[in-house]
Amino acid sequence: MTRIVLLLLSLTWILGAQQWPAFRGPMGSGVNEAANPPVKWNGETGENIAWKTPIPGISTSSPVVWGGKVFVVTSVSADPKAEFRHGLFGDVEPSKDTAEHEWKIYCLDRRTGDILWERLAYKGVPKVKRHPKSSFSSPSPVTDGKRVVAWFGSEGVYAWDMDGKPLWKREAGVLDQGWFFDPDYQWGAASSPMLWQDLVLLQADQQQGSWLAAWDAATGKEVWRVERDEIPGWATPVVLEHEGAAQLVTNSTKRIRGHDPRTGKLLWELGGNSEITVTTPVLGGGLIFVANGYPPIQPIYAIKWGARGDITLKEGEEANAGLAWSKKRGGPYMPTPLVYGGLLYLCSNNGVLSAYRVTDGERVLQQRVAGKGGAFSASPIAARGRLYLTSEDGEVHVLQAGEKPETLSSNPMGEVLMATPALVDDMIIVRGMKHVFAIREPKVE
Repeated sequence: MTRIVLLLLSLTWILGAQQWPAFRGPMGSGVNEAANPPVKWNGETGENIAWKTPIPGISTSSPVVWGGKVFVVTSVSADPKAEFRHGLFGDVEPSKDTAEHEWKIYCLDRRTGDILWERLAYKGVPKVKRHPKSSFSSPSPVTDGKRVVAWFGSEGVYAWDMDGKPLWKREAGVLDQGWFFDPDYQWGAASSPMLWQDLVLLQADQQQGSWLAAWDAATGKEVWRVERDEIPGWATPVVLEHEGAAQLVTNSTKRIRGHDPRTGKLLWELGGNSEITVTTPVLGGGLIFVANGYPPIQPIYAIKWGARGDITLKEGEEANAGLAWSKKRGGPYMPTPLVYGGLLYLCSNNGVLSAYRVTDGERVLQQRVAGKGGAFSASPIAARGRLYLTSEDGEVHVLQAGEKPETLSSNPMGEVLMATPALVDDMIIVRGMKHVFAIREPKVE
């Protein structure tokens, strides 16, 4: 019996190490303790680069991994001068890239980087405009080992089996997502689909007609839909599991909400949020953390798992029956928070890393990433006591986790980095603007 238990634990460890099934991995946590990725590498010289595969087009979406397969999506413009800008700027003018596009998904061999298959999902002129710092394929794909699902915003939702056989496709409608202040400024979709049990979960917050929906993963048939009084947002929903229960948590401007993922029933809601919401909710220590950084409201909320009803804070309150603690300022704009080792890590767009104790919200850290900061859109991730922070400027910084994190390395990739990497087995999979990289130390024979 003991041998059987150990075998099952070993298999669980191995499978966990090889899976990064969604944006930011299992439950959107950004953590894979079963993985043991490298600390040092160089994408320019090839040091510890197992493979490097070019992918055409412009995409800010993240890679997902299941076993021996890596999935990425992209949108390829017919205009060879299609605009993309990175860095710290505040322009809101949409890109003028309105040429015909091809929306594609690629499946790569995780061992070699070879393209196992590629599929064209949609071809045509984009139905909406996009932000110059974004792409028409910003949502990351998601997989459960049976199928892989990609959402290309206004261009629809598509599902394939693991060998690339088309399973179903559905229209999601034209999504008018942009600046709340001026509807003419369209910025495109970014919220990624989620898979939970037999459901595909989608969040679409737009100028009018916002909704949250669940579709049958096998057939694409709609199971339930909740209409939402929301303005445009770009946050990815996530199903969090704790103490044998599950909640679908959504981050939105007017309300942060918890739903029953099976039915869409509202469990709790919380007002008082940023006017632009991008980050994904995360779980840690029995608390749900939601933080946003669009000024002037930049809150950090530690929501109790058993919260019910309206838990909006009253004037002067920092906690209540549904909130363990909160902060009025300090939330990040683009990078999603990370809960790791009893700390809540937050990385700002300009590379200031902060950390708060999960239990009481005391801030114990505030410093520039690697002593220099930079521009950051990707979210921090973690494994084996290390933090991995990816800058738009083309470096992945590795820090020792803790209240006084030591910089272990700063690793150049040689190209713009917008996407959050994946941690699997002994690898880190990095999506650059031109290539997908697999980083792994050579095996000693």
